[in-house]
Amino acid sequence: MVNGYSAGKNRLIIRYWLDHPLVVNTDLQYVKHIMIDGTFLIGRTGILAVMDASFHKIIAGRYGIAENSSFQVKRFIESLQKAGLYPASCVSDGNPQVIRVIKELWPNIIMQRCLVHIQRQGLMWCRRFPKRTDSKLLRELFLQVVSITNQDECTNFLIQLYLWEKRYGSLIAMSKERGRVFSDIGRARSMLIKAIPDMFHYLDNPDILKSTNGLEGYFSRLKAKYRQHRGLSKDRRFNYFQWYFTICRR
Repeated sequence: MVNGYSAGKNRLIIRYWLDHPLVVNTDLQYVKHIMIDGTFLIGRTGILAVMDASFHKIIAGRYGIAENSSFQVKRFIESLQKAGLYPASCVSDGNPQVIRVIKELWPNIIMQRCLVHIQRQGLMWCRRFPKRTDSKLLRELFLQVVSITNQDECTNFLIQLYLWEKRYGSLIAMSKERGRVFSDIGRARSMLIKAIPDMFHYLDNPDILKSTNGLEGYFSRLKAKYRQHRGLSKDRRFNYFQWYFTICRR
C-alpha cells in the first residue's frame, strides 16, 4: 500500500493520469542561459530536453523526436519561444540540426559547444593507443580540451593546434588515403577545427557552461526510472515523460 491506497487503487490512479496529457503554461522569460541535449530510448527515437543552465532545472522536454527530424526539433523549440524563451546563450552537443534551428529562432544567441562531447568524440576517432604520429599528437590536444580554464591556456591550446595543423592538416586534407584509421583522423581534425569558434565563450562569461553534463546526469536518472515502465503504450509513454519533465526537474 502507498499513501493508504491498495496496489490496485494505485494502478488505477497511475493509469488515469497516464491517459490524461499534462498541459503546463510556463513563462520562460527569466531563463537566459540554457543547455540542450538529446538521448535515445527506443531505436533511433528518443528525447530532446532543455535545461536552465543557471539553476540546473529542466524547463522542457519532448519524447518521440526521431533522429534527423528537423521538423520535430523545430516544432519543439518553437513552442519554447512562444512560451517566452529568449536565451542569451546555449550549450549544445553539436547536433547541426539543433544548432540550425536555434540560430534561426534566436540569431544573436551565443552557441557554446559542449567540450565533453568534443573530447569524447575526438578521442574515439584518434583511438586509445594510436600508432600514427599525427593521431598521437591530435589525441594529446583532445585530452586538454576540458581542462582549459583561462585565456592563457586557451591561447596555448590554439597555438598547439595551429602548429599541428601546419604540420599535418594540409597533408591529411590532400591525401587520397581512405583507410578507416586515416578517415577517422580526418573526421577528428574537421570536427575540432569547425568547433573552435564556439568552444571558449565560457571564458568570457561565467554564466555560460562548458558542457551539457547536467543534462546527461538527468538522462541517466530518467532512464533508470523508465526501465520500470517499459510496457507502456506509445500514447501513455509520451504522457509519462511529459509528467516526468514537470515533476522531476532536477
